Amino acid sequence: MNREDTFLRRLFWISVAVVAVLLIWQLLPWIERALTGPAAVPRAVTPRGDLAEDEKSTIEIFERAKGSVVFITTQRQVMDPWTRNVFNVPRGSGSGFFWDDLGHVVTNFHVIAGASGARVRLNDGRDYAASLVGASPEHDLAVLRIRVPTDRPPPVPIGSSADLQVGQKVFAIGNPFGLDWTLTTGVVSALDRSISGNGRTIDHLIQTDAAINPGNSGGPLLDSAGRLIGINTAIFSPSGASAGIGFAVPVDTVNRVVPELIATGRYTRPTLGIAIDDNLNRQITRRLGVSGVVVLRVEPDSPAAAAGLRGSRVDAEGRFYPGDIIQSVEGVEVDSASRLLARMNDFRPNDRIRLGILRDGKAMELTVDL
Repeated sequence: MNREDTFLRRLFWISVAVVAVLLIWQLLPWIERALTGPAAVPRAVTPRGDLAEDEKSTIEIFERAKGSVVFITTQRQVMDPWTRNVFNVPRGSGSGFFWDDLGHVVTNFHVIAGASGARVRLNDGRDYAASLVGASPEHDLAVLRIRVPTDRPPPVPIGSSADLQVGQKVFAIGNPFGLDWTLTTGVVSALDRSISGNGRTIDHLIQTDAAINPGNSGGPLLDSAGRLIGINTAIFSPSGASAGIGFAVPVDTVNRVVPELIATGRYTRPTLGIAIDDNLNRQITRRLGVSGVVVLRVEPDSPAAAAGLRGSRVDAEGRFYPGDIIQSVEGVEVDSASRLLARMNDFRPNDRIRLGILRDGKAMELTVDL
């Protein structure tokens, strides 16, 4: 037997061994099943025991509140450029909740802004067309109404936001990304936050790390007693999704504005009777090296005129002389026209307030009846 035959024979037996190993490997599951008997039986479930107390509390809060939370979808009208026909197309969605036993539903203004119609879906699947009762863009609040003939869900219990503390547990219920009746939890992260947009400033907002995403807007923020403490309104996120920084309009503001929207359809903000301008204000205060809001003009027979506020003036040669500079309202500093207007939202007509002003370089206080 020459070397070539020996090599070929060894190669043959090596190949046979490899094939045999692969065959056995493929047959191992079948062999194992044959040795162990019939199909595998599911493992026995280990008893869980009772739920933790905080889990029970969270479940109870959700079960009590979910029926009062609604899913809002909006439409807008578009025109076919060829046929000139007008029809509705979906615009967006958001959340809301029952305010009272009359079918009033509270949500964010930006949920329904620019919409030609809205529908409200209840937790049990019933769906109703909604009518707009009133809105306050300055507070990002709106009130809708639906006609529910029977089994109307109860309103959400009202709490207070004046006594909130950082660290309190909060619960947000809404419809993020259209995923209806979603519960997220967190804590009060900060209080008295302010956000600006579209030329408006909203003050006194509650900051929370409870996950709030698009679609949560208008949904309730609840405390551990299941009471309404805020309305989820905005998130701070570069990606557009929850980044752990959400904001809610405090319930004390809601409880002041919503009844007036239901009664009159709009919120009447108290006025001072002065003319102000943010762009011009920045130029003047920067040049003077001060902070505050420059009074450009005082309206005759206004609260400001009665209190003795002075407006700006221009002499015959065109030189500008700034009037009084409002620096605080009831001890709270204001540094822009939008901030002053937002601060006025904290008061009602006929309230008496203290203004801290700067007149000819001297600080003083005036009392104004709004």
